Amino acid sequence: MKKLLTFIIVLFFSSFTILAQSRKIELTDLLKIKTVSQPQFSPDGKKYIYLLKSIVEDPDKKGEFAYQNHLYLGDLASKESRALTSGKLSVSSASWSPDGQYISFVRLSGDKPQLFILPLNGGEAYPITSIPYGVSAPEWSKDGSSIFFSSELSVKEFLVDTLYNKRSWIPSWTLEKPGYDWSSFQKKSIKANPDGNIEEIRAYLFQNEKDKKAKVINQLDFQEESTTTGELSVPAFFKTSVLGNTKPELLANPFRRIDEMKELTTGKSFVVCMPADTLRHPDKVLDNTIAIYDAVANTFQTLVEKPGYRYSNISVSPNGKYLAFFELKVGGIPSPVAKIIALNPGAYYQKIIPLDRIITQWSWSKDETTLYFSAQDHGGVPLFEYDIAQGKLKSLSSSDEGVLGFDQKDGQFIYAKTKITNPSELYFSSKSNPRDNALTEFNTVWLKDKVISLASKKTFKNSKGLVVDYWVMKPSNFQSNTKYPLLLEIHGGPTAMWGTGEASMWHEYQYFAAKGYGVVYSNPRGSGGYGTEFMGANVKDWGQGPMSDVMQALDLCISEGWADTSKLAVTGGSYAGYLVSYMLGHTNRFKAACSQRGVYELSTFFGEGNAWRLVPNYFGGYPWEKQARTILDKESPLTYVQNIRTPLIIFHGEQDLRTGVIQSEMLYKSLKVMGRDVEYVRHPGATHEITRAGNNRQRLDQMLRTYEFFERYLR
Repeated sequence: MKKLLTFIIVLFFSSFTILAQSRKIELTDLLKIKTVSQPQFSPDGKKYIYLLKSIVEDPDKKGEFAYQNHLYLGDLASKESRALTSGKLSVSSASWSPDGQYISFVRLSGDKPQLFILPLNGGEAYPITSIPYGVSAPEWSKDGSSIFFSSELSVKEFLVDTLYNKRSWIPSWTLEKPGYDWSSFQKKSIKANPDGNIEEIRAYLFQNEKDKKAKVINQLDFQEESTTTGELSVPAFFKTSVLGNTKPELLANPFRRIDEMKELTTGKSFVVCMPADTLRHPDKVLDNTIAIYDAVANTFQTLVEKPGYRYSNISVSPNGKYLAFFELKVGGIPSPVAKIIALNPGAYYQKIIPLDRIITQWSWSKDETTLYFSAQDHGGVPLFEYDIAQGKLKSLSSSDEGVLGFDQKDGQFIYAKTKITNPSELYFSSKSNPRDNALTEFNTVWLKDKVISLASKKTFKNSKGLVVDYWVMKPSNFQSNTKYPLLLEIHGGPTAMWGTGEASMWHEYQYFAAKGYGVVYSNPRGSGGYGTEFMGANVKDWGQGPMSDVMQALDLCISEGWADTSKLAVTGGSYAGYLVSYMLGHTNRFKAACSQRGVYELSTFFGEGNAWRLVPNYFGGYPWEKQARTILDKESPLTYVQNIRTPLIIFHGEQDLRTGVIQSEMLYKSLKVMGRDVEYVRHPGATHEITRAGNNRQRLDQMLRTYEFFERYLR
């Protein structure tokens, strides 16, 4: 009997252990996460739409996983929703018609995204455009008869476009191709002949460019996210009839380089953002103005202008009474100020929204008395309400969570939200009942049996007197009498922000906690979500100051007593890849480290990465200027590479031009020459966005490879 009882007890605990293990977050749970975005009320407020991003097995490529984004329609009364689209072709930019009878969206048709209309009274969605430049950012006209949209035009292609450039418009700025002007691209057809006269030779060379045999670069900004380009493009704005029975109408000369356009009066006037100087090359004019564009008279009237400043995210109130926008000083730290002005003729009104934070989305009340918006704040993205007349600001939700998209109507709110217990669901609330009411359970279902490690938020005051937030997550199987390895996670940017209201790291944190690691992360000086002073606290100090903040967070976590100080690891990507390698040149406390898609030599980064303007903005100059070069050398991790003795795994996407792949090659070669423990992983075809929106096998590979590398040294 005693043996039987012992057997039952052992069996019970063995079963419990297996069950507990199966309930932990696993690597492939990444593929189960569904993300809700772009919720929108119907005009009558009774229904809603949203987009849902899923990861599915790719039917065309064995072992691969594809993203799919589809449109859903929900009913507030029943709290139920259903998919309106399906299949391999994803949907974006969905929107209700003003009368609520149709939904528009963008989807691929051929090799370009086109505009589709879906009638809600029955029938399939059908395309209403087939424009060769493609469609993006569509918006319904106020009267519902038309839809405005933008396209990105290749300048060289538009110069010879006989359909939309009948007036033979040419740019007002110089070509910047020595010895050429724009008319060179509008000459009549000349026979291409490499052995002919100079005009025929030029025609032959132009043909090589067209056939992608050569890239000829004359502009300053030639690096995209994954490739270089010799093509200059400009945005253009079109209007198309909802009936789709006519070709889209070009609203303005695209060479005026309008960045944003919002309808003011039905089809006649628009509020636009455009360069302060249209005579200079686009790469060399960063400041712009806000103007009123009269589409009938084809005239522009400047509304807001301030030399050295840039305007963006313009939003016109429902009846055209107010305009909201961001104002940002060109150069320096990206900290825009949100403003509201009156649009009524003769009226003067200007207010600065009293919140020193980066606003992520905004929405006007129907009566134009209130502006609602979401903004980064202390590791979360709460909703705010701004009373325009009284100038009063009120927070409507917690900074412990993140509103990742919302809409409001008559005191009701619908929003996609991320929480520490769930990466994404759709919720509903109202002013009379502000409690979250879940409208979806896409992640709730598969998470219900999972063990989630909850993050505990803490603060400290750093050497500059700034209050720094940090979060501690204990291992999923935490027991008070056991010591655990501890992973220090660092965010990029450097103006990014992490916290329980930020969704991008949800799975990685939970995965390492499930593997028995404690996780600590923070928002060191330079992070977003804490205001301009905090964001600018790392100017000319990318290394030592932020390092002291993240290390203090680490030490405070260690002081809780459960971390094994002989098993410390650190990881981070982009700017955090920089900071990881800088730290390794200044401390040997870590047993293993991972640096992802980082910057390691700042002077080289100026030439290699498309984010090169970070160099003058943060360090006060360029590599050829003596004072700036001194700072760049001092702040570059490669300067201290001989001090790095911590085993390091380095990741970089082969098509990453935001930071530039040569950065990682320099760090790897340096450590390899010195005989240090280093491993270098390149992901073919991957860009800087690999861990957030890249190939899903590569996302899994990078996380698993990081874990495996740490285990070599920590176990």
